[in-house]
Amino acid sequence: MAENLIISLSADKTSKYQTLIPQIAALVTGEPDVIANLSNIAAALNQTMKFFWVGFYLVKNNELVLGPFQGPIACTRIALGKGVCGTSWKEKKTIIVPNVDEFPGHIACSSASKSEIVLPAFKNGEVALVLDVDSDSLNDFDEIDELHLKQVMAIIEEFI
Repeated sequence: MAENLIISLSADKTSKYQTLIPQIAALVTGEPDVIANLSNIAAALNQTMKFFWVGFYLVKNNELVLGPFQGPIACTRIALGKGVCGTSWKEKKTIIVPNVDEFPGHIACSSASKSEIVLPAFKNGEVALVLDVDSDSLNDFDEIDELHLKQVMAIIEEFI
């Protein structure tokens, strides 16, 4: 396992993801601990993409519970259908929010968060966790992020 990432800071978003995703796959190969893997994935995404906040919420006892993350402190528990994360969990789909202030029921863990993307990961057909990524800029996420972050979620689904 490599503890260093190869990052091109001058590369465009697509190139950064294309360089990062194989490194994430290598990083988790052979490591059976879910929390260790999610911790390294959050750190790798943050280090490479410079997100404002990136982390995981795990489904536990019918609520989302904060897991490994990088960024400011965060909400600890989120109910099914509440906020962007709870809605992604309930609807079992990726949600991109260009302006969090316009999302009905948005949970403001940080007032600095302006846009967000949330993706679910599945185990046995049910959502096991969600990846939550926030930006301090409006309209910061698009289909490029969705495409590549879904590849990260596919890696995660192999070990959860």
